[in-house]
Amino acid sequence: MNVERARDPGSARLVLTLACTAQFMVVLDVSVVNVALPSIQQSLGFDTADLSWVVNAYALVFAGFLLLGGRLADLFGQRRTVLIGLALFSASSLIAGLAETPAVLVTARAVQGLGAAVLAPASLTMLTTTFPEGAPRVRALAAWTAVGLAGGTAGNLIGGVLTTYLSWRWVLLINVPFGALAILPAIRFLATGTGHRTRRLDLPGAMLVTAGLLTLAYGIVRTREHGWSEPGTIGALSLGAGLLMTFVVVETRLAPVPLLPLRLLRLRTVTVGNIVLVLTGACLVPMWYFLSLTMQHVLHLDALHTGLGFLPHTVLTILVGTQVVPRLMRRADGRTLIITGTLIAAGGFLWQSSITAADDYFSGILGPAILVSAGTGLLNTPVTATATSGVPEHDAGAASGLTNTAKQVGGALGLAVLATVTGGTGNTPENLVADYRSAFGIISAVLVLSAAFALFLPRAPDSGTPRPQGQQDRRAV
Repeated sequence: MNVERARDPGSARLVLTLACTAQFMVVLDVSVVNVALPSIQQSLGFDTADLSWVVNAYALVFAGFLLLGGRLADLFGQRRTVLIGLALFSASSLIAGLAETPAVLVTARAVQGLGAAVLAPASLTMLTTTFPEGAPRVRALAAWTAVGLAGGTAGNLIGGVLTTYLSWRWVLLINVPFGALAILPAIRFLATGTGHRTRRLDLPGAMLVTAGLLTLAYGIVRTREHGWSEPGTIGALSLGAGLLMTFVVVETRLAPVPLLPLRLLRLRTVTVGNIVLVLTGACLVPMWYFLSLTMQHVLHLDALHTGLGFLPHTVLTILVGTQVVPRLMRRADGRTLIITGTLIAAGGFLWQSSITAADDYFSGILGPAILVSAGTGLLNTPVTATATSGVPEHDAGAASGLTNTAKQVGGALGLAVLATVTGGTGNTPENLVADYRSAFGIISAVLVLSAAFALFLPRAPDSGTPRPQGQQDRRAV
């Protein structure tokens, strides 16, 4: 067995703290550089067209290698996997923070993405293999989910504060002490299991899925400047789709130890749960981008006050996710909470889509933020618990990697599509307001679609009462 479940409460809490720290670090770096981009451009001499790769190099490599990262914990054990991830992430953060050329910074950000792809699924696997299904796991997942949401939200605030009062370099260097502090607890408290006895890694599958996701994401991102009908865009999208189809064939027929055991997709909780994660990720990740631009371009807030403007989102999401959801999950099934939370968030985005240039922060942002944050906090823990429930322990890392991949791929592709669909009308204040209103309206509609998919989830897969493993495994598509 890869991990021992019989932990004393103190050790379990330390594992939870370590998992939450790792999740906070990797999610934080998705958004933390956004506010610092102008300073980075001026300091290192980035061309405007190349500046986006400071963000994309991290996000695309992160999304592309998540399935491989999830499988590593199954094959090589949690301790070794977490230490490798921490070393990659911390060392590349140091190099990025000290970079003197654009090439060094972009390369270091890509390695950061690789370290994040190893850490993120491993942090979830720590919880699913340490805490048994039922109330203990629900509480642990609630904390992990809330910390992840806080990392995404806090990135804007931390980036604004560090850039304003120190330097853009500290946006990246701040990861180094966190990573160093996490190494000793990882050595002391993570299980020493050596993983699956075959120790075979599905390298062809890993290369195919990574190349497919990266190429597909590149094709989507390319549409921002070149459009959907440009030959290079069509070629990238076609190649990405072809690589992913080849990946399915390899995993089904050729791989002795598949990177993604397709038998997991026979579980309705896993399949439908990850569809919901893709759709909600395509809404909630772009939310930070469009809200940040709305506060700066429509409400004319500076970087620091824009970061402070996200505090209500952070506080309310954490309160709902950690204090309300665990209690509700003892009384209501996960499907009900997912649908309810998704529809509440959809209502918040519909309200947000009515913002005008005459609004201020309190009339244009705060009201919708209450609904969006309450709905987001309500749905995230149940959908994560659902998408990883009923999974055999030896596939826990693969399920965790799939869950994280669904969120990140949905977010990356959703942002690219929304930026393309809503852009191009001009940079006048009136046109910008119209673009942002359209983005929030589309997000609201996609969240309603997510709620419709959630109707296909089985009832009560994640209630507070543990279910026999075999009973959950029979909940197949």
